[in-house]
Amino acid sequence: MLDLSEYHAFEEIDQLDMYGHIRQLPDQLEGAFRQGMQMSLGHISKPKAVVIAGMGGSAIGADLLAAYISDECPLPVVVWRDYDLPAWANGRDVLVIVSSHSGNTEESLSAFEAAVAQGCQVMTISTGGKLSQRANQVGAPAWLFDHSGAPRSAVGHSFGLLAACFSRLGLAQVSEQDIASAANAMRAQEGEIKKENQPSHNPAKRLAGQLIGRWVMVVASGFLVPVARRWKCQISEVAKAWGQFEFLPEMDHNTLAGICNPAPLFSNLMVLFLESQFEHDRNRIRAELTRELMMVEGIGTDAFRASGDSRLEQLWTALHFGDYTSYYLAMAYRVDPTAIPTIDQLKASMRDE
Repeated sequence: MLDLSEYHAFEEIDQLDMYGHIRQLPDQLEGAFRQGMQMSLGHISKPKAVVIAGMGGSAIGADLLAAYISDECPLPVVVWRDYDLPAWANGRDVLVIVSSHSGNTEESLSAFEAAVAQGCQVMTISTGGKLSQRANQVGAPAWLFDHSGAPRSAVGHSFGLLAACFSRLGLAQVSEQDIASAANAMRAQEGEIKKENQPSHNPAKRLAGQLIGRWVMVVASGFLVPVARRWKCQISEVAKAWGQFEFLPEMDHNTLAGICNPAPLFSNLMVLFLESQFEHDRNRIRAELTRELMMVEGIGTDAFRASGDSRLEQLWTALHFGDYTSYYLAMAYRVDPTAIPTIDQLKASMRDE
């Protein structure tokens, strides 16, 4: 294990500079929104339903946006993580936005072809690849962004571009000032959690220290549920550690019953609760009571309360803190935060089939 006070050693482990990508997230978010407000929508018109198709890091931005606008968007927004499309996604009343960082993700390409075959409006978001080529062939808007890092480090691009698209189509009220406020909230938080700060003055490093040697479950409710998913994904992809996420109130109707067995393993479990004053009052009470019941059974718990004056600011500061925490956990484990050898191995095996 690496002592997290030895931040000069991070560069030896993090040779592709994942830390730099995390630091750029506020700028990335602002730049993507501005870019999306200027790019062509072609003949896209306001739909009656939206499907955003993507996988992994290319889908999380869609999750974040869908949760954030759920209380104002007048139509259903579905995030689709699979091949093809559901049968109801049919005709020009449905807009299908296919998001793939590389533009070569096979599930996303499959969804694109299904959207064309089913007569939907379709547009793409990618760095290029086969997806933008196919979009150009059928005359669909192909929004391109420039990013050389891993897809999970492009979440600002995916959210910012989608938010701009929804804003321009009249599906959500997201302004450049809203985005700037969220970016500035992340910048303010970074002063506390940057790598130069010793663990005693760095809450993200301290939290990472609590996660060493433990299975991690992240719990949230409402608009923070996709942030819990993001924490889980970052813990797995960045730190190469086991992670999962649950959401309230649903977990209190099933998962909570499972805190009895196997009791000898509970000392290796850490449950993190993401909190916000914008949560539903009943979910806030549920979180407190659920955490108490878990602690009685010997399960370790902790909580992170998002900072910021608005729901959008808190969504992004919570995500931002989780990215730093996952990075420091990777450093503690001495694992490359960028490489994903097991996923690459699986993709290679799929190509051979």
